[in-house]
Amino acid sequence: MKQIAALIRNASAAALGLAAVACATQAAAEVRFSLQDGVSRTVTLGGSCNRCDLSGRNLSGATLSGATFISATLVGANLRGAELTGGNFTNSDFSRANMTGTELNGANFTSAAFVDVAMNGAEASGGVFANANMARVDLTGAELSAVNMNSTVLQDARLTGAEMFGANLANVNARNTSFAHAEMQAANMISGDFSGANFSGASLDNARFRNGNFNRANFAGASLRRTDIRGADLSRAVGLTQDQVSEACANDETRLPRGLQIGNCRSRVFVRVAPPTPPRPPAVPTPPVRHYAAND
Repeated sequence: MKQIAALIRNASAAALGLAAVACATQAAAEVRFSLQDGVSRTVTLGGSCNRCDLSGRNLSGATLSGATFISATLVGANLRGAELTGGNFTNSDFSRANMTGTELNGANFTSAAFVDVAMNGAEASGGVFANANMARVDLTGAELSAVNMNSTVLQDARLTGAEMFGANLANVNARNTSFAHAEMQAANMISGDFSGANFSGASLDNARFRNGNFNRANFAGASLRRTDIRGADLSRAVGLTQDQVSEACANDETRLPRGLQIGNCRSRVFVRVAPPTPPRPPAVPTPPVRHYAAND
């Protein structure tokens, strides 16, 4: 791993047109640089580079798909448009990095740090960010369907317009986070802290709010059809209307703002009605039996 890190440092300081290729580790990690004016133009990283220090490096457009970068340091790195699909970046630090438009689908970022990272427009469907620190991250317009953010810190983050269908947001700290106009259908938000969060215009149909804290959360214009708000504390939420609450699924433990009442959970019931059985055709009449007398 040290060979890879040293190669990157040396390559960055190389003269115009320098090309460096190195292979190291049993996983055949590979680093290719094509440098021009000291700026990295083409980078391919594969295999294993655990504990690598790539802080401040220009890795825009790099391909790190399937790579193992456990506990790597990429603080302030430029990963704009990079491809990290299916990689393992557990415990890595991306703080203050530029990850705009990156492809992170299916990658593992458990316990990683994304503090103050620009990730707007990123694609991270199926990615794992459990226990990650994503305070003040910018995920505006990101694709986050089925993402796992269980127990993640999302405080003061921006997920405006993000696609989060089926996302796991259980136990998150999402205080003062913006989910405005986000698509959050069927999201799991159980026991999360969403104090001061902005859900204005968001689609929360079939999401689960159970035992969550929504103190001062803004639901103006949000859709709550069949949303599970059983046991949720919405007593100090703002922007809620009776129509929204009536479409959600509540119980006696649900706490609502003054003046709003728990209604029945309105759900669509589809009944398939079979067409009537057509009458059976009339039986074919039995021909009469004729008896003939025998001639002696």
